This record gives sequence, C-alpha cells and structure tokens, in this order.
Amino acid sequence: MARHLAKVLGYVYIDTGAMYRAVTLFALRAGMMNADTKEVDTEALRQHLPEAEISFTPGSEGRPVTWLNGENVESEIRGMVVSSCVSPVAALPFVRERMVAIQQAMGEEGGIVMDGRDIGTVVFPDADLKVFVTASAEVRAQRRLFELRGKGDETSTFEEVLQNVKERDYMDSHREVGPLKQAGDALLLDNSNLTIAQQNEQLLAWAKAKIEA
Repeated sequence: MARHLAKVLGYVYIDTGAMYRAVTLFALRAGMMNADTKEVDTEALRQHLPEAEISFTPGSEGRPVTWLNGENVESEIRGMVVSSCVSPVAALPFVRERMVAIQQAMGEEGGIVMDGRDIGTVVFPDADLKVFVTASAEVRAQRRLFELRGKGDETSTFEEVLQNVKERDYMDSHREVGPLKQAGDALLLDNSNLTIAQQNEQLLAWAKAKIEA
C-alpha cells in the first residue's frame, strides 16, 4: 500500500521494517543472537552495530531492495527465521536510536512515504499524514503465508505464521521504546475486508486531501 502511494505521488518509499530485519540478520550471522532462544548478546551487538551498513536500491514494482554490507538480503530478511527474531532486536533502545536517526535523515527533505510500527509516534510525530493500518491477525497471517509461498517457502504452516504474527504484535506493543500504537491524530484504516484497490483508493484520497489543503 505504501509503495503504491509513493509511486502514484512520485514520492520516495522507505520500508523501515526492512532495516530492523537487516540488523537482525546481521546479529544472527555474527552469532550475536540465538535463533532458538531469541537471546541477544546486547553488548556485542551494541559494539558492532556500526558495522551493519544498510542501504536500498530500486526494485521491481516500486519495491526497494535491501542491502546489508553490499549484499542483497531482500529474500533472506523476509523468511521465517528473521521474522521470528526481529522483535527482540527491534526492542533494543540503541538499535532503535540508530535506525530512527537514519530514518529521520532520509526524510529531512520531505516527499517520502514511510511505513513502520513507530513512524507516526516516534520517527515523524509531525508528519503531514499519519495512517494506522491494521487487520485481523488471521487475515495478516494468511497474507503472510501467501507471500512466503510466493518466495518458495513450502514448509511454514498457517498456524506457525499466525503464532508469529501474534507474538510480534504483543512484543512490539509492549516494548518500552517506540511501542506499536496508533498516534492520536492518525487515521485508522482496517483493511481486513478491503480489496487492494479499495485500500489504495482510500489512502490516496486521504493523501490528496492533505496535499490540496
């Protein structure tokens, strides 16, 4: 949805979630996180985090490609291993501080569409337009499973994905720094029962109303 809006408006799209996923992959690869226990060696990650260089390049259909230290990691960061580990990493204050600083620098000139779980409350509390997008956990799990199947994952089950969705929601909404919550002035868009065209139409209408105001 965010990619489509950016494309229509001619803005830059930034996927902040990919940044936290890339840091998680960095920690896993360096042995600074246990994928089974979800335990993080915080001091090691704090020390080596500056070594994780994250960048984006344009991809197909407006989707940016995520790079970690010069390697295309777009596919790997979307897998279940990273998905199940990203919340503990994203909850670390020093990780969020660094990522937020990078995100704010990206948005200094305006003309961007940015999505993430704390954009309207922490990263850009004064954004021109804030939209809190939600859907039922079951609907999001089914969509996520469909995405995984499209990437060649034939082993993950609906139950596993649903559990991951619920766990991430709980952890992200209960973390101390930058918790997942709706900003007081954000518009609510529940797309549980909307088609892609319908949600895009609503979002674009809200954006145009702001631009023309």
